[in-house]
Amino acid sequence: MIPIFEKLGTGFLFTEGPVWHPTGKFLLWSDMPGDHMRRWSAHDGVTTFRKPCNMSNGLTYDRQGRLLACEHASSQVTRTERDGRIVPIATHYRGKQLNSPNDIVCKRDGGIYFSDPPYGRAKFYGVERPQELSLQGVYRAGADPTSPELLVDDFDRPNGLCFSLDEQRLFINDTARQHIRVFEVTPSGTLKNGRVWAETKGDKPGAPDGMKVDAVGNVYCCGPGGIHVFDPTGVLCEVLETPERTANFAWGDDDYRSLFITASTSLYRLRVLTRGIPVF
Repeated sequence: MIPIFEKLGTGFLFTEGPVWHPTGKFLLWSDMPGDHMRRWSAHDGVTTFRKPCNMSNGLTYDRQGRLLACEHASSQVTRTERDGRIVPIATHYRGKQLNSPNDIVCKRDGGIYFSDPPYGRAKFYGVERPQELSLQGVYRAGADPTSPELLVDDFDRPNGLCFSLDEQRLFINDTARQHIRVFEVTPSGTLKNGRVWAETKGDKPGAPDGMKVDAVGNVYCCGPGGIHVFDPTGVLCEVLETPERTANFAWGDDDYRSLFITASTSLYRLRVLTRGIPVF
């Protein structure tokens, strides 16, 4: 069956970080170069949610429904409180500013995990400035914003991440190395026994970026040509070929069978057979 992509908005600079709000029934997403966080709903269409937004990238909600944002311009992860205050929850590691938090997930126990490549320190995608840290890591936020817990430090460009359905494993992709690694999640929330789980292969534009798991455990990952769908064992099932180079996506609508896709200059919706899962 040929996928039917519905274009919900276009004319943006570079779209990223979509996340669906299950009770508000709206989608938020980022336009990093435009320093603009937008909102889409069936009722209102595309509107402004936050501008400026510190060139935010990855977005999600914590288990209390508070917005979490990875900010390229400020090199921090923030949480929007219910009263509208924006507070930092991760800013530095061992006295040095984080590179540029990129993507983010929240575990059911409230643990917040994020990737930290240096993309937000380059022109267009962020604010050009030197990197303070000598590593590109994956972290878990802690009580002190200046002391997140470093979980893995041997990535080249860590990017998208998602938990397995039972949260016993964490998948993390590496944009530069074109692969997905999987780690066991320990009872204390740390990671161990990382290994390469799958590769995103192809000669079309695209690389590992946003990544999600659906309701039956399939892993969806951006890659060459569109969105690569792997079964729970790491076998490639299909590639959803997208109209533009795609950076991220999120499930939404009432039945969670709409895939909202942030693809370069546009936002698309694609109806799919398998449900996604809400973030809270």
